[in-house]
Amino acid sequence: MTTAFRDRVIDDAAAAVRGLTVALGERLGLYRALSGAGQLTAKEFAVRTGLDERYATEWLHAQTSADYLEHDPEQDSFRLPDEHAAVLANEDDPAYVAAFFTALKALYATEDQLVRAYREGGGVEWSDHDDALDTGMGAFFLPGYRANLVRHWLPALDGVADRLRAGGKVADVGCGVGHSTLIMAEAFPEAEFTGFDYSAAAIEHARELARRAGLADRVRFEVAPADAFPGRDYDLVSYFNVLHDLGHPVPAARWAHQALAEDGVWMIVEPNAAAALADNRNPAGRMFMSLSAVMCLPVAAAQQGPHALGNHSGEQALRAIAEAAGFTRWRRAAETAVSAVYQARR
Repeated sequence: MTTAFRDRVIDDAAAAVRGLTVALGERLGLYRALSGAGQLTAKEFAVRTGLDERYATEWLHAQTSADYLEHDPEQDSFRLPDEHAAVLANEDDPAYVAAFFTALKALYATEDQLVRAYREGGGVEWSDHDDALDTGMGAFFLPGYRANLVRHWLPALDGVADRLRAGGKVADVGCGVGHSTLIMAEAFPEAEFTGFDYSAAAIEHARELARRAGLADRVRFEVAPADAFPGRDYDLVSYFNVLHDLGHPVPAARWAHQALAEDGVWMIVEPNAAAALADNRNPAGRMFMSLSAVMCLPVAAAQQGPHALGNHSGEQALRAIAEAAGFTRWRRAAETAVSAVYQARR
């Protein structure tokens, strides 16, 4: 048993280091270069990617050791299988997760602050992280948003899709780099969208993405906290993976309550993780609980509020916050393996 557990921990250590090689592969476009290319020797791969051949070879070896790539020993060539390309190279595929690893440098860089927080209390502010946390986490959730937000989640809310088609008004709170805002805006050209986030760096990145998408003339991004964003009579206030990061979630929920139109909807998208520890013993649950220990909980704790939920506090804790803020109707509207979508109304 000891040997088996030691092997498992070594495998976890290997995965922790491998994550950096995945981040390099994502940032340098290496998986995309391999996708659909068939068998490539290290030299051919280096030429295709513009890499130093020695480094290209070492990276290919690391990927092969993890079974990310197939290796032909006779030709000493490498291939990225199509099913692996969906996960590592195709940004439009719902299975794509490679971009998550680019956030690791932001998380690992806060180790000293986390040691202090664990010993003394307090936390690590979102703004204490490298900007890679905004872009990496945003890119991680983007494929799921593309696959589900317009097609499944918004139609699952009471009358929201119809109101947006007719020209509704939306506040996307804690929008980060703006992926969720822009997906909705592209699908509902008659509606008015504003994304709010307290990270100035994230908002500037969101504005740039809006310009690239040709949506800057009708989508606004503003720096504002969840408990003080401007505007009233919103048909939809959306929170994408935000509520559990707040140290003062009840005042923020009250602000959403008063900012909504009389029959508006507050949409809360949260990690699909359960309060019961045993229910999270699956790949998504393991990832969420680790993220909670080094990112979500410290971010909330840094705000010195009465809550530091972590990302697996469960539906009942989230519902209690909504009810404390004055919402009287709550339901679980949709879910995927990664996300749970809740609807709160007055």
